[in-house]
Amino acid sequence: MHTVEQMLETYPKDLGGIDRAKLIECIQACFECAQTCTACADACLSEDTVTDLTKCVRANLDCADICTTTGSALSRHTGYDANLTRAFLEACATACKSCGDSCEEHASMHEHCRICAEACRRCEQACRELITSLT
Repeated sequence: MHTVEQMLETYPKDLGGIDRAKLIECIQACFECAQTCTACADACLSEDTVTDLTKCVRANLDCADICTTTGSALSRHTGYDANLTRAFLEACATACKSCGDSCEEHASMHEHCRICAEACRRCEQACRELITSLT
């Protein structure tokens, strides 16, 4: 059992109508994507062609920040607001799409960009699946 799941299990109140499995998957995807984007930005900065990767670095850092914030917000359940949760998820999915698209442009030349694009796609999908499950 992953820590995210353990923490949800210990929450003293009912989580309401939220799909627990999709919530767990989304929280995990957000934090994984944040770490991957941070590492990709750092790797981009070490490339000899760093000037060609400026937009990618920016997309990585923006996506990492939004994913971290979304993962944190999804981890809090007291005073739950479905509309605010939906806004976080929409922003995260949008950032992940943008970053994934940017990294995909460099994926054939930089393995870190390929890995990052995949993480962004997984997180975007997890966010969209959780959005559709919200009541």
